[in-house]
Amino acid sequence: MQTPFRFNYLLAIFFLFISARVSAQQNNYQLWYNKQAQKWTDALPLGNGRIGAMVYGGVTDDHIQFNEETLWTGKPRDYNRKGAFQHLAQIRQLLADGKQKEAEALAQKEFMGLQSDAGDRAAWVNEVKSGKGIPGNPALPAFDDTKWPDIKVPVYDGWETAGLANVDGAVWFRTQVDIPANWQGKDLVLDLNRIYNQDLTYVNGHLVGNTDNNEPRKYTIPAKLITKGKNTIAIQVLNYNDKGGILGYKDAGKFISFYPEGQDSATGISLNKNWKYKIQNETPPGVAQYQGSYQPFGDLNLHFNQDQNHVRHYKRSLDISTAISKTTYTYDGVEYQRTYFVSQPDDALVIQLSADQAKSISFSADLSSVHRQSAVKTLGQNTIVLNVQVKDGALKGESRLTAVVKNGSVKVLNNKVIVTKADEVVLYLTAGTNFVDAQNVSGNPVTRNERALLNLKNKSFDSIKDAHIKEYQSYFNRFQVSFGHSANESLPTDERLEKFASSKDAAFAALYMQYGRYLLISSSRPGTQPANLQGIWNDLLSPPWGSKYTTNINLEMNYWPTEILNLQSLNEPLFTKIKGLSVTGKETAKEYYNAKGWVLHHNTDLWNGTAPINASNHGIWVTGGGWLSQHLWEHYLFSQNKQFLSQEAYPLMKEAALFFEDFLVRDTKTGWLISTPSNSPENGGLVAGPTMDHQIIRTLFRNCIAAAKVLNIQDDFTKSLASHVEEIAPNQIGKYGQLQEWLEDKDDTTNKHRHVSHLWGVFPGDDITWDKNKEVMKAAKQSLLYRGDDATGWSLAWKINFWARFKDGDHAMKLIKMLIKPANNGAGSYVNLFDAHPPFQIDGNFGGAAGIAEMIVQSHQGYLDLLPALPGAIPTGSIKGMLARGGYELDLDWNEGKLTALVIKSKTDGNCEIHYAGKTKTIITKVGETYKLNGDLE
Repeated sequence: MQTPFRFNYLLAIFFLFISARVSAQQNNYQLWYNKQAQKWTDALPLGNGRIGAMVYGGVTDDHIQFNEETLWTGKPRDYNRKGAFQHLAQIRQLLADGKQKEAEALAQKEFMGLQSDAGDRAAWVNEVKSGKGIPGNPALPAFDDTKWPDIKVPVYDGWETAGLANVDGAVWFRTQVDIPANWQGKDLVLDLNRIYNQDLTYVNGHLVGNTDNNEPRKYTIPAKLITKGKNTIAIQVLNYNDKGGILGYKDAGKFISFYPEGQDSATGISLNKNWKYKIQNETPPGVAQYQGSYQPFGDLNLHFNQDQNHVRHYKRSLDISTAISKTTYTYDGVEYQRTYFVSQPDDALVIQLSADQAKSISFSADLSSVHRQSAVKTLGQNTIVLNVQVKDGALKGESRLTAVVKNGSVKVLNNKVIVTKADEVVLYLTAGTNFVDAQNVSGNPVTRNERALLNLKNKSFDSIKDAHIKEYQSYFNRFQVSFGHSANESLPTDERLEKFASSKDAAFAALYMQYGRYLLISSSRPGTQPANLQGIWNDLLSPPWGSKYTTNINLEMNYWPTEILNLQSLNEPLFTKIKGLSVTGKETAKEYYNAKGWVLHHNTDLWNGTAPINASNHGIWVTGGGWLSQHLWEHYLFSQNKQFLSQEAYPLMKEAALFFEDFLVRDTKTGWLISTPSNSPENGGLVAGPTMDHQIIRTLFRNCIAAAKVLNIQDDFTKSLASHVEEIAPNQIGKYGQLQEWLEDKDDTTNKHRHVSHLWGVFPGDDITWDKNKEVMKAAKQSLLYRGDDATGWSLAWKINFWARFKDGDHAMKLIKMLIKPANNGAGSYVNLFDAHPPFQIDGNFGGAAGIAEMIVQSHQGYLDLLPALPGAIPTGSIKGMLARGGYELDLDWNEGKLTALVIKSKTDGNCEIHYAGKTKTIITKVGETYKLNGDLE
């Protein structure tokens, strides 16, 4: 008989075990940290598809940077160069003659899209050079700069990171140098390297250099201009947009310097130090842009009279099962908690501040913005308003912050919300712009904010939170995944990230899948804009690549998880975007190719630009519309929704195919139909006949033929496609056993380019499969081996999907570990698990999540292929709610690498063919029925 002590001891051990299991399971849905965010890529992302927020979780000062998805630069305008098609034949002929550079030069001059209007730069430069806006002449040695502030020089990332945040315009820099006596009478070299954008450089009042390009600055100073003792260097820097200032060298080991001619900087005087500076003018003329850029909106700043050194038990977390972030800590015996979420039902960022003791909450809150044209005003005793205007653009926005206080007091003083000795506070942040659609900017952000705040009035925090969770989980709960447990589940996420590559932590890969789903739900709800290069999150006025929509893979990769990971309704923003692009793309097709249908080149923005942009060696790529059409067809394959196919997908697919029917030309050397001019993104320049184009176009034609068959359409269009599809240049195997990237066999096996565009037919397409042609599949694999594993973040994600299709799960897992590793100035993941290109690009998160799923189920060959690339690192697992082509929803379990259970829920009547471990089984399914099988498919 057990003693009471023995029984109680065992009971305690049991509850500890259960508690540990629950805690581990919770950690499979949580990102958490025991220190506050230090930088943007440490902060935790929240979003409702329209409003995005990045939560830093500071104790003394909390920072929530926020976005509204329609705040962009630019305005509605025509992006198309009229009559560009008149130069098409000549460009094609130059390419046919092997004159690539001449073709690119002509295309750059006559075939690129139209840029936005630029301001009068010459007039502005003359104005600032004349000294307007600054007293005296700062170039002169005797000029008094003693009251000027100091700034670090140089700063390779721009003066924005050294205190001149978001400053464009004219800024003076001054410093003094003591020249050694033995340098007297010698010509000297002033080496400044990079300056953005233009500099007028003076030595002792004499102009010694004036450069207005991206070339390094290295000026020779005649000996006669150098004086004994102190010499004054004064530089007037004119910056028009993006980062500015004296950038110096990217290599931190090099310094800007003064040295005698004939020597080098190592023998010189370093100028890396604090200089004096003065802003002369902050209104430079607008810079012509091909497309708009996504913009930050503002910052919510919370200030607490609390000493960081007295904080105990700090934790900040993001629960991706509820889309709620929390910051908790103990301070002077009081337990504090902040709860943050962005509600879709109530259209607001909501923050609750609470404590376990009454009257403990005192703080101030203010709004600010990086936009130079921004202002804050007071609205009543508990609300402040932030207004922003985008520079040189049509869009403006308004955000409102309202505080609802339980007990205590609230007032607004100097445009700050002041809360004193409250028991609880709930903050509501709303935001809106004047954007209506790509042709209409007549909206009123005030109305949207008023409507949102009126809707929130008299609602309890708990009811708002419950509605938020219910709406969010209507997406999130459709899919579940477990890859077992690991010892690392008890670690903070940053520590777990560091250990992932070298430890057994398959559960972290499961968390990464769900985090990808979380990010897509947060940045792409029905009725919103699609997720852009950074989803919905951006804190920079000049974000990388404009944080727009790059359509030669990145936009498409964003939506790879929607079908297989059971987020089909999140396709709606993408499909709406495709409809808009088909309208502007028709004009582009007409003006550039004199063709029917619609075309999309390699980038687009909020305004649905479809013309070629940037440079002819990569900007003229014609198959964006074809690739996006693949998403329409895939949605039908997964959903079996004939109404969607008939009313939405097929009309858009047909118009895309009509363009290529007109666009393709017959190659005089081979007799094949080829795509020209185009590009194999973003590799090899302007060419005729890139393999990727032919894969996309051939697949589009076949999909249109298949769709017409489903819809019982028999017409001349489908007959024409059927006659042309076999004439398109085929996939070719080159002299190195590789799949050729171009029409000619000119692949370089040492090329490690991040794009592996000619493998599109392997994934996401199905132009190349093991069943269709094993030899071409092997050649594609050889191409990937030549390309290598190392890559940018999104490229790693793409390669995971390739290796899954090659059925090499262990190689795919190797790349997963490369993708989910600390991003130390290279590819990987940031502390908050954002994907690092670097810098941050969200497509790697989405592509990686889809790639892990592709290792577990594939359905692109017309049957369910179970565990086709399961790696040894994931021996045990369970998935519920995975979707497959044919209209199936799957639950499957495996143990020790072997399938143990399979449940198929069917959305259609028909034959469901299943392949697993060399076995094949076909079951006849009925709509709405469920079928359960064991590991032997019985």
